[in-house]
Amino acid sequence: MRKTQRFILMAAIGSAWLLSSYAATSSTSSAAERPRITVLYDAFGKDAAMTKDWGYAALVEINGKHILFDTGGDPAILAKNVKTKRVDLTKLDFVVLSHRHGDHVGGLSYLLKVNPKVKIYAPKDGLGGIFGSDIPSTFYRKDDALPAEMRYYGGAPPELMKLGTVFPGANIQLVDKTTELVPGITLIALVSDAPGTKELKELSLAISTADGIVLVVGCSHPGIEGIVAEAAKINPHIHFIAGGFHLVAAQDPAIERIATTLHDTYRVDYIAPGHCTGEATFAALQKTFGDHYLYAGLGTTLDLGASPRTASDRRASGVLVETDLRTYRTLLAQER
Repeated sequence: MRKTQRFILMAAIGSAWLLSSYAATSSTSSAAERPRITVLYDAFGKDAAMTKDWGYAALVEINGKHILFDTGGDPAILAKNVKTKRVDLTKLDFVVLSHRHGDHVGGLSYLLKVNPKVKIYAPKDGLGGIFGSDIPSTFYRKDDALPAEMRYYGGAPPELMKLGTVFPGANIQLVDKTTELVPGITLIALVSDAPGTKELKELSLAISTADGIVLVVGCSHPGIEGIVAEAAKINPHIHFIAGGFHLVAAQDPAIERIATTLHDTYRVDYIAPGHCTGEATFAALQKTFGDHYLYAGLGTTLDLGASPRTASDRRASGVLVETDLRTYRTLLAQER
């Protein structure tokens, strides 16, 4: 009788283990298919296994695409954080570099080591841009009276002058206007008019979903309100915003105005600010958006969909849980 009971208990444990393993595998598979954003580089966060640093990078998995948005400031730190989160950078569909500042492009050298041919979209900065550029040779005045040795290109310049890049060999495509890359995925191109970053060109990522626009921003130098206004031209329903708002040094009246505008005027559903948004702005946005404010520190994975949330980072181990182990040990003791 005891052997029969033991056999039944062991069978039940085995069945429970198989079911839990299947559920874990199914859950992991489903998680991989869910739209989500994982923060790979930032200066605040809870994950002790990752290294905090000033800058921004995020993996955006949405609409069947895997997109790296920015690369942070330090290649070694990006490498460590990517490996900690088990992100495979060889599987990217493309990369977006929001703007030329080092804390957003410094990690690119690591990316190019592991995925040298990946398509990279970057803003077209014009003459002297670090991503490279091309400009018509008509931009400069010419003097036909000069001897050839004093004239650019000997007096016969190419129609289009191609300028160099600090990332030679990289597969960079320059973007100078708002462009839909593939159906439902748009790069918003705007220019900053703020003191200190005047004429800085910046790209933001706008993804059309069944729930509205998902917007990922790098530093929002052109102004978060202006970026949201441009995204609203695609779809006035702004469902979710993640990234840096560049309000790190802003005063309370400006912060309150922007928080109110995002919440009341544009009726943004959910917000997950990071990077240069600023600590005072984090607090103000959390107060304004309540439970529609999502924490987005380093290492955080944000599940999107109709009701975005911060996803648990627990991974199924595929082993017996402690209660099952206790039962198993009891049965072994009885066997003896």
